[in-house]
Amino acid sequence: MTSTSAAERPAGPTGRAARSENRATPPTAGRRRTFRARHALTILAFLAPAIVFVCWFTYLPMLQGARMAFLDYKLWDLTSTPFVGLDNFAKVLSDPVFPTVAGNTLLWVVGSLVPQFVLGFLIALALRQRFRFRGVYQALVFFPWAVSGFLIGMLFRWMFNAEFGVINDLLMKAHLISAPLPWLADPKLAMFAVIVANVWYGVTFFAIMILAALQSVPDEVLEAASLDGAGKARQLFSIVIPYIATTLFLTVLLRVIWIFNFPDIIWAMTGGGPANRTHIITTWMINFTQQGDYGTASAIGLIVVAVLFVFCAFYLFAMRRATR
Repeated sequence: MTSTSAAERPAGPTGRAARSENRATPPTAGRRRTFRARHALTILAFLAPAIVFVCWFTYLPMLQGARMAFLDYKLWDLTSTPFVGLDNFAKVLSDPVFPTVAGNTLLWVVGSLVPQFVLGFLIALALRQRFRFRGVYQALVFFPWAVSGFLIGMLFRWMFNAEFGVINDLLMKAHLISAPLPWLADPKLAMFAVIVANVWYGVTFFAIMILAALQSVPDEVLEAASLDGAGKARQLFSIVIPYIATTLFLTVLLRVIWIFNFPDIIWAMTGGGPANRTHIITTWMINFTQQGDYGTASAIGLIVVAVLFVFCAFYLFAMRRATR
């Protein structure tokens, strides 16, 4: 047998060394692209059912509602839905009820938001302290948020009932009133009653969000401020509030959007009455829907979207400037 000389042997590692080097060789760019493509397709396959569900039950109805805003869309005459342009919007803005509804909506949002924020902040400060049975109190405070808004409205409707409501009974026993008040039938009292119900329902949201933000404030910072002589009030306004300012701004924004689009309590307590004194923009929209005038109701819905979009744009701009 003839042996192969060293000069005739192929250059480079052979045997086990060659296999080891091949295993250590990184994949080519083409293989990496193939792997990424397969990974992306796998992710898309898992997300596809959720995407289809959201598009079918959320975005498709939104587009359909936007389309109906420009049509004469009546429930009793679906065979003829002609295009009417901006007529539905003109009908809404020229309606004599519109100024009342706009004013009621502003009062509903501001009158509910301010007490909810103040009370929720105070409750969050109290629940942040360490005391016995704190978990029980937290559960009791957070319980209303687990209840349907419509059920809350029914509960307060009974409480404010002029004949057997507990509100009149307590006020008469305290000698604050001499006769039962028709809370939900009096145009001057009805809005106050529904705002009280909404405040009770919404305080929990602020308490939950603000308590979570307060728990993120480092105790070391507060202890250092206390050693430097800062009192509780100084710590609150100089350390705590600036630290959680972004959370406070975003919580207020979310709550404004929620209250603006929250007709449940009003619809359960008064249905928009008496004499339209508790009609807000969303209950007014529901009223047109029940009358079968889907075109006008859809136009109101687009107006709500436009108003909230403009408000959110200005609010976020102001928030960025305030938190710099």
